[in-house]
Amino acid sequence: MADLIYLAVVFFVIALILGILGIRGAGISMEIAKWLIIVFIILAVLSLILGGSFHLAALQLAQLGI
Repeated sequence: MADLIYLAVVFFVIALILGILGIRGAGISMEIAKWLIIVFIILAVLSLILGGSFHLAALQLAQLGI
């Protein structure tokens, strides 16, 4: 899940740079960063509630190709 936070920070920095330069793509980068943070928070809460079993189930489903 640390990868989600890393990607969110990267897209946030991209959005800041584009915003400073006045380029229109800043809104898209900010939206991507926002959704990555939302997904991270949802997965973190599920992981805390289910005691990490959610993470293991997700990995097993990914290995099965589902």
